[in-house]
Amino acid sequence: MSERPENSNRKPLILFCLVFLLPVLLAWMALQSNWFNKGATNRGELLSPVVEMPDLLRGDTPVWRLVYVLPETCDQVCQNAIYSLNQVWQASGREKDRVIPTVLATAKSDPNALNSLQQEEQFSILRTESEHLTNVFKNQSVNGIFIADTLGNIILRYSLSGEQQQAVMQSRDILADLRKLLKLSRIG
Repeated sequence: MSERPENSNRKPLILFCLVFLLPVLLAWMALQSNWFNKGATNRGELLSPVVEMPDLLRGDTPVWRLVYVLPETCDQVCQNAIYSLNQVWQASGREKDRVIPTVLATAKSDPNALNSLQQEEQFSILRTESEHLTNVFKNQSVNGIFIADTLGNIILRYSLSGEQQQAVMQSRDILADLRKLLKLSRIG
C-alpha cells in the first residue's frame, strides 16, 4: 500500500477552520474598522446619560410617561407641546393605560395653562422645585417633550416647534418611538 502524504490530511482541517473562523474574523474586523454605518431607529434624541428622576416620576404602578416641563409663559410652542402630548396619548390606542402624559410644574409655571391642564383628566401634573429640575437636568435643556421609562429615567428628547404642522409631524415621531418601546417592554 502506498502512503498518503501528510498534506492531504491537513487540507480538510484547514478548510474546516476557514469556513467557520473566516466569517467571525471578518465580522470582528468590520466592527473594529467601522466599515458600516451603525443605524439607530429612534427618531428622538437619545439622552446620554439618561436623566434620572425616580423620586418624582416613579409611581405605585410602573408606567411609561410623556413628560413636558411647563414654562413660565405658555406661548404657541407650549400649546403645541401640550397638544402633542394629548395626541400621542390618544393615538397610543389600547396601550393608553401603559402611558401617562405628565406635566412638570414649578412655582414659576404659567398659572392659566396649569389651571386648564388640571381640567383634563388624562394629564398627570407633578409639582416640583425649579432648582430640582436644574440639578437633575444639569447641562441638558428642559425645553422639549421627553419619554421616561417605567423606572423614572428620561431616555428620549424631542424638540419643540412653534408651527402646528411641524408639531404634528414631531408627534408622529414620538408615537413611533413610544410604540417601539411599548412593544419591546413587558413592564408598564
